[in-house]
Parts: sequence; structure tokens; C-alpha cells
Amino acid sequence: MSGTTTGLKPPEGARAPVRHRDAPAPGQLLDAHNDQCFGCGDQVGDGLRLRARAGEGVAVAAEFEVRPVHQGAPGLAHGGLLSAALDETLGALNWMQRVIAVTGRLETDFVRPVPVGTVLHLEARVTAVHGRKIYCAATGRIDAPDGPVAVRAEALFIEVRVDHFIRNGRSEEIDAALADPDQAKLARVCEVNP
Repeated sequence: MSGTTTGLKPPEGARAPVRHRDAPAPGQLLDAHNDQCFGCGDQVGDGLRLRARAGEGVAVAAEFEVRPVHQGAPGLAHGGLLSAALDETLGALNWMQRVIAVTGRLETDFVRPVPVGTVLHLEARVTAVHGRKIYCAATGRIDAPDGPVAVRAEALFIEVRVDHFIRNGRSEEIDAALADPDQAKLARVCEVNP
């Protein structure tokens, strides 16, 4: 189709990302943004339980162990689950800029199969920012930070306001988050460091 773009290439005039002065220090473990989050929450039995660490610049790193409940084909990770792990890691980048943003587009390339029992080492970085659009990329490597590449992703995140979650979320969870006196926890629910 002539004239179409993937939406993942930053337009002319996009700027380099800037790490917020109050972003977590490199190496710092980032809190789960929600205990019930499938990607990073501790209360989801079969969830990913992925925890990211702040990297240098506007980057994060994470590890994800592929368990038997995560398989698609026998003995191999489900592709959709690998996409979820990449999306969760990319979403953690919001902490480095201290913005609230949601996934607008995610494109995943599956380079090689990921066996059950593998530890997938994920790295993500913001590549450019243009208005409310945040362009990102991530890589997942098998069993070591310098292991063979198994998956890659490019993503477009869109900066939103807290009312996005209030308007679109389920009222029980939104009301509970808003009633929590721990405002730092409320900020984590929206994937932004307080």
C-alpha cells in the first residue's frame, strides 16, 4: 500500500528522550505498578511477575522466567506471552521520564523459539519523543544479557492523563486506588514514579 507507514518511525522533528531528574537511579528495582497487573503484579499466580530495573539514560532492563504455564507449543513460550513481557518492559520506561503513557502500538518480531525454563533478559529504551508520542524499542535475549536474540519489539506509547484510567477502568479498582491514602501507590498504578 503506497504512502502508509508503520507508525513506529519517529517523524521529522522528533526529539531525543530525556531522563527525568527524579527518575530511579540506574540499577534500582522498580515497584510493581499494580499488585493485580498480569505483567508485574505479585498477586497474579500465573502472571509474568516481571520486575524491571532502571538503566542508564532512558532505559530499563528486566528478567522473565518462562514457566510451564506460559507455553504455547509444547515446551515453548507462547508468542502472545512474549509480546506481553516486551510490552511490560517497554511500559516501565515511563518511570524514566515520569510520564503516564499507554501502549498505542506494539510490533513484535519473533527471531527464535524460547523454551520453557528459559530466563529471558529484556532491555528497552526510548528512542524518540514527538509531542505525546513516545517511540521505544526492546530486545529479549535467551539466558543471558548478551545471549542470542529471541524477540524484538518496537512500540509507540501515547502520553495520557490520570483521567484516562478513571474514565476507562473498572470502577471497583479505580475507587480502591483513589481511596488509598498512599499517593505513591496511586502514582504506581498509573505507571509513573511519584
